[in-house]
Amino acid sequence: MSFINYSSREINCKIVYYGPGLCGKTTNLQFIYKRTNPQSRGKMISLATETERTLFFDFLPLALGEIRGFKVRFHLYTVPGQVFYDASRKLILKGVDGVVFVADSQVERMEANIESVENLRENLMEHGYDLDEIPYVLQYNKRDLPNAVSLEELREALNTRGVKDFEACATTGEGVFETLKCIAKEILFVLKKGAK
Repeated sequence: MSFINYSSREINCKIVYYGPGLCGKTTNLQFIYKRTNPQSRGKMISLATETERTLFFDFLPLALGEIRGFKVRFHLYTVPGQVFYDASRKLILKGVDGVVFVADSQVERMEANIESVENLRENLMEHGYDLDEIPYVLQYNKRDLPNAVSLEELREALNTRGVKDFEACATTGEGVFETLKCIAKEILFVLKKGAK
């Protein structure tokens, strides 16, 4: 649920990058952060766990326009991928406006991808959200690896809803900004619909 700051005339929206452990969520955020104008981004905050980090930063995109005179600021979060951090995942999803599911394209990670999508659906339901109704995009990361599953198999297993999806290699940045722009546009579309 977006938060409106009337004094700064900003609408704050929360995007959560979700997916199995080590799929590339952190790499996505680091790539975006490094290539975002320092004047339009906040500090990157990292909450370290024993095996993973949860990252957060916000930025104000200059080219996406305004809604009724309000600028839109996006807050990007990653969740820890390991199942034993489920309480953290649930907490990070609270107040979410849109989700990017980052899938690991490696054949040996398919089961982890499927489990993670189901976990996302369950955790959203606990907050009263339906994965079939909120802004949601898929990113198939690690497409550069030799053991990557075909795009058709990934879509069949993970994209049953037929949402927009992107091939990516987060280490080089391929598909990273395309994914972000898509989820941002979907969130803006929902906000503009509600502002009428």
